Parts: sequence; structure tokens; C-alpha cells
Amino acid sequence: MQDCADNKCDFVVTMKSEEVVKARLGEYYEHWLPMSNLDLLIPPLDFGVFFCYYNNNDNRCIEKMVGVIKKALGETLVSFYPFCGEVVYNGHGEPEIQCNNRGVNFKHAYADVELKNLDLFRPDVSVHGKLIPDNTTTGKAGVLSVQVTELKCGGLVVGCTFDHRVADAHSANMFMLAWANTARENNNTSFLPSFRRSLLNPRRPPSHYPSLDEMYLFRSSLPPPPIHDDDDDDDTDHLISRIYYVPSDQIALLQSLATGNGQRRSKLESFSAFLWKTVAQGCKGDGKRCRLGVVVNGRQRMMKIPSALQSYVGNVLSVPYSEASVMELRATPLSGIAERVHACLENAARESHFLALIDWVEVHRPEQAIVRVYCKEEGQEAAVVVSSGLQFPVSQVDFGWGAPGFGSYHFPWGGQTGYVMPMPSVHCNGDWIVYVHLLKRYLHVLETKAAHVFKPLNHMYLNSSFPASPPVDIIIKQ
Repeated sequence: MQDCADNKCDFVVTMKSEEVVKARLGEYYEHWLPMSNLDLLIPPLDFGVFFCYYNNNDNRCIEKMVGVIKKALGETLVSFYPFCGEVVYNGHGEPEIQCNNRGVNFKHAYADVELKNLDLFRPDVSVHGKLIPDNTTTGKAGVLSVQVTELKCGGLVVGCTFDHRVADAHSANMFMLAWANTARENNNTSFLPSFRRSLLNPRRPPSHYPSLDEMYLFRSSLPPPPIHDDDDDDDTDHLISRIYYVPSDQIALLQSLATGNGQRRSKLESFSAFLWKTVAQGCKGDGKRCRLGVVVNGRQRMMKIPSALQSYVGNVLSVPYSEASVMELRATPLSGIAERVHACLENAARESHFLALIDWVEVHRPEQAIVRVYCKEEGQEAAVVVSSGLQFPVSQVDFGWGAPGFGSYHFPWGGQTGYVMPMPSVHCNGDWIVYVHLLKRYLHVLETKAAHVFKPLNHMYLNSSFPASPPVDIIIKQ
């Protein structure tokens, strides 16, 4: 395969079995669960997450391990019942969840490759559609799809694809931890998710900020996608995915450089500022504009109901963004850019912002909107959105045979806006694993001008200093 060193991506995946796993219920009553107003801001997109497990015991039975995973999935779906439903459209053209226990597509596969030879640095060709289910090629197949792939070395890869309209990363994290806990402890009663849409009801009467009109665009106003010219085979205009690791000392250095006027910025703010400035180095015109969006999780911002929202499954997200000229980003020191990132986040990281956003959607329903940073507009050269999986305790996704040797999100969401998602390394040493989905020319800048920060993920890193029994209660905080 092209762009895969030593053919590490050119391996065959064989399906051993395919079935539908339903929630392990007795009598089931079909019902419909509405989307919240914040769910309605998410377009039809899927995102993936996958975890790789080493073969630490040559005597274990792969078939039994897959059986444990499958059985625990059915038990976990009892609590996460919308995940075994499907998204349908009501008479107003709005999506809602039909909770009919149609089940989760579950694939058991075999890949003719060893984990040490898996080129995780290039997930587009080693992971996408091979180790993570790709619903775009088979049609929509419910809210959640799962694939468990056994490897030539005896290792396993557990890959999942979620419908983003039903779950954000926080929701997916809750599900993965509950699923692993059920498999490990044979008990799915320790955590009960919430689907109380009333937690995000609009106010009466609704009230919103005019600034939200600038933050979102109606999907009906978007121009049709450009027609691809077959004569133009310049792959620099194509979004591709990479997975890097960022050493903890570089994260600390970025945070130090981003500090200005006595104001200490968070690690995520510092990293986002550095990414924004670096992407600007790859832009073509000084007068062009470059946008940075940062995903904000509203669960911690809704002060009246924070405990209830921690277990809430759905989207509680906002994506504020800032823009600046390429010339300005190149000339401004990192501390100045970090100050802009902080100001952008400060305005959105408030309960009043999320209440106004809920009301804004209510006023404009059933017209559906999309965050403006996702749409390329005149005068804009580049745009990238940074999300955060830094609160995800990867080492706890243990199905009973140890912590994963690696885990990452995978979100090739299309369009021309980049997407970056950092999460903690399984080494529990402060390093980050960073999934990056950018145009090729911007990836080239990361790998040349910022190679000290963005280091290509390789097997040598995954094997270095890997703890035998990672503590299960570690959460990397920003």
C-alpha cells in the first residue's frame, strides 16, 4: 500500500463471524428518545475509538476472550439502551433515537499482522475500515458498531464506531469504562448512565446572544460541495490522519512559553496555541485568515446540575473559535496567542453560554445549524478544531486481561477543517497521544518545524517503559 513503510499496513483482515448483539433484556418496549437541542447541532458523523492489547499470556483462549467481550456488551447495553437503537427522522426532519433494541453490529475478525508491525502512525490505512468498523461503506448500521480483531501475535484490537449525534467523547468514554468493568467484574450495576433530556431543556421564554448567529451557520445555506477535478491529482489538498506522541517535557515547555503577564495557561490552551501558530507557518498568504476552534465540554459549566450531567449520555458541547491573519499568528509570541485562546474559551466556558446555545437552537428549530469553524469561507486559508480526551483514563479499559498497550480516537470527519484530539499515554507518564487529521501540507509543517513536539508514534515508543500493571485510578488532568 502506498505511504506504508515495510508494508506494515498491507495486511489482510478476514471476517470470522458477524452478528448482532442485543441488550440482554426480557420483554422490551419500543420507544423514541428525542435528541437534545445540543445533539441537533451535530451533523451526521461517526467517530471511532480503538484499543490494542498485547498477548501477555500465550495460554489464553482468544475465542473465550471474544466471548467475554461480547457477553459484557449485551449486559452493558441494558443500561446504555439507546446505543442498541437507531437514528430515524421525525415529521419535522429532525433526528431522534428509536429505542427498538435492533442491536449492535458485532464483528469478529482476524488480521494477518503482529501488533509490533502495525503502523499506527498512519491510521487511515492501518486502522480505518480494517480495525474500526466503517459504516460509510456499508450504510448506516445503528448507533454503535464493534469489531474485535485478533492479531497474528495473539493480541487483540477492540474498535468501536459511534454515531456522534447520539454520543460525544465523554459519553463514549463512559460506555467503554462501563463495558470493560462489566467484563472484568461481571457486574454492570456499578454505573448507571443518564438520558434525561430535560436536563438540557430550553428556558421559557428562550433567550440567546446575538453572537451565536456568528458562531453557527444554517446547513441549508451551505453551498454544494465542490466537484472534484480528476485532472487535479494534488494530494496536498486531502485531509489525512496521523498519530503522534508528545513527550511530557515538551508539554511542560509549551506551557511555560505560553505563560505571559503572570497568567499561567492550561496545558490544552498552550498546546492549542502552539498548534495554531504552527499551522499558520504552512499557510500560503500572509493576508489570509486562520481559525482555531476548541471543543468545550459543558458538563462542568452547568453549575446547577453538574453531578447529574457527569453521567449524562449525549452531546454537551460547544465549539467556540477565534481567527487571526496568518501574518499576525506568525509574528505574535506564543504567550500572546495563548491569551487569545484563553479569551475564546473563557467566553464559552460558562453556564450562561450553554443555556443561551440551547435557547438559540430552540428558536430556530427545525432549521439545522453547524458550527461555522467547520465551514471554509472566503478569505480563510486554514481551520483546525482541537478537542480533548485528556480526562480519559485509558488504563481502565481492561476487559480482564490487563490494560491496553495503546488507545486512540479516530475521527476522519471530512470537509477541509482539521481535527486534533490529544489523550493520555498508556505509559501514565504525562506524555500525550495525539490524533491529528489535517491537510498534508500542514502535517509536513508539524513534522519539520515542530518535530520536537510531534513525534511519530512507533512500536519502539509503545514498548518503552510500559508498566506491567498500570494503576487503574490514574486520570491525567490538564
